[in-house]
Amino acid sequence: MSGAASFTRRRLMHLTGVAALAGLAPWPVRPAFSAANAAGQGPRHGLSVFGDLKYGPGFTHFDFVNPDAPKGGTFSFQAPYWYFNQNTQTYNTFNSFILKGDAPPRMQLCFDTLMVRAWDEPDAVYGLVAETVDVSADANTFTFRLRPEARFHDGSKLTAEDAAFSILLAKTDGHPLLSQPLRALQGVEAVDELTLVLRFDGTQARQLPLEVASDYPIFSKRYYTAYDFKQSTLTPPLSSGPYKVGKHAVGRFVEYHRVENYWADNLPVVAGRFNFSTIRLEFFRERQVAFEAFKKGDVFYREEFSSKNWATEYNFPSLQDGRVVRREFPDGRPSGAQGWFFNTRRKKFADPKVRQALGYAFDFEWSNQNLFYGLYDRIHSFFENSDMKASGPPAPDELALLEPFRDQLPEAVFGDAVVPPVSDGSGLDRSMLRKASELLEEAGYRRQGSDLIGPDGEPMTIEFLNNTTAFERITNPMIRNLERLGIKASLRIVDPAQYQSRMNDFDFDVASQRVSNSPTLSDTIRELWGARAADVPGTYNIAGIKDPVIDALMDVVIAAQSRAQMNTAARALDRVLRAGYYWIPQWYKNVHTVAMWDVYGYPQDPPRYFFPIEELWWIEQEKAEKLGKGR
Repeated sequence: MSGAASFTRRRLMHLTGVAALAGLAPWPVRPAFSAANAAGQGPRHGLSVFGDLKYGPGFTHFDFVNPDAPKGGTFSFQAPYWYFNQNTQTYNTFNSFILKGDAPPRMQLCFDTLMVRAWDEPDAVYGLVAETVDVSADANTFTFRLRPEARFHDGSKLTAEDAAFSILLAKTDGHPLLSQPLRALQGVEAVDELTLVLRFDGTQARQLPLEVASDYPIFSKRYYTAYDFKQSTLTPPLSSGPYKVGKHAVGRFVEYHRVENYWADNLPVVAGRFNFSTIRLEFFRERQVAFEAFKKGDVFYREEFSSKNWATEYNFPSLQDGRVVRREFPDGRPSGAQGWFFNTRRKKFADPKVRQALGYAFDFEWSNQNLFYGLYDRIHSFFENSDMKASGPPAPDELALLEPFRDQLPEAVFGDAVVPPVSDGSGLDRSMLRKASELLEEAGYRRQGSDLIGPDGEPMTIEFLNNTTAFERITNPMIRNLERLGIKASLRIVDPAQYQSRMNDFDFDVASQRVSNSPTLSDTIRELWGARAADVPGTYNIAGIKDPVIDALMDVVIAAQSRAQMNTAARALDRVLRAGYYWIPQWYKNVHTVAMWDVYGYPQDPPRYFFPIEELWWIEQEKAEKLGKGR
């Protein structure tokens, strides 16, 4: 997996079909920025999709930083396993922006962007290299005025020509995560040394201009004219950000060293950030070896993703004597939809009653107590942990969107939002299994001996597909409940390549998926639930959802002109998705579970929408020296 994913994980599609919504949406339909972002404001210091900015032009620092944080020390942590293909746990290039090779995480710390995200706002960006930005009346042209003091690490000027070159290079030769969204970018022009103009063709997703400004790195045109951008290389690149590549050993570690006299040190968007002198990533091929290194103090920080480990493995001497501490930090991001998704392209999953019945076989309450140590909550919504989640009966503004489709929707949409069943926690709740049997009977299924026979006369079989053994202990109890219903169920574990091939070809019954949405929805949601995406090989719409009402409601979400309108439309969409029973919802937790050697200081109020420890924390030198870790 290329490091380009560090800059943007969102694949964007063109906005289509908006004009047809005029009769449905109770607000004006526009594909890009809201009316709050209309022209006439002149040059502005920040942008957001709906025009709402928390910080005014004269702000001195973000609220989620400590502007007086001391500089120095080392932040060391383990390179995350989920970052690499098949857990390779190494890197072979520092070119983080092309498909070729595996770059180490955090290369984005080395590169500046036009603007930067405020992590306590849903989508706002503020000027870094760009001091101001002007937006045209149609919101298709963005004119950035760059800061004259911006510099690369070799002291050369960072100009509009460098920025234009970088964006065009990403569009033509960059990793697909960088190049594909730029299809809607019509033109890039460096008008003069400090003026950059971006022109979009009007089909762009509404977040795209903000993402180009905040996610796309600025390269030195002079440097990449001399070096081939399309080649992987272990030569650290010339860059302009707060860090640069330092000491490194492939397969073992990489260090990022803080740049002395970083040109942007005194800007409001940088104040209180980038406090560590060194950020060091350690690479381990075995998870247990990584854990032992943390216990010994070779690694200072660890975020734990295993509930079993968090509950049972943190009993070593350095924790017991207080040198290591455990903390939970709130995670305010939308947790998204995680669950077992049915492949509705297969006839046996075509009936929503069948899908609803199968959900009764998962005893979350038993699993949470016995397998997860009570650390998780049940997911209810496709927009869990956000204001877009539907709850209770529809509010009047939601009903206004749903009523035109009443004859196409199940009655459940108009009652309390659908939630998963709650068991008695025994692992064998017979009332749940009875309800499942009743629904299956209504759908035309009947028992014949130990088998459940469908309307087509064939026994019901289900295969759960996965590429890791980690889900065995969770899936097997559910399989036993399905067998009690007369369903022949099994878990098939295949290697990552075969798994991806089968998913691409829709060769599965049920598979796990986690879909995370940003706080501001764009037309990327069409890839998740849109009818057009359902038949595209490798689609994110793995359930094969094809529902004209869902398509229409997604259009309303995308057309929203305020956050309140977007939330209303998302809640209506959530109700319809949940009433379709396309999945068996799994679990989530809205905290980061962290263990660390007690040497760090951190802001008391972390930002809601991101958890960038290496950008916001600092070393408390007295504590570090007491533990012998003052380096």
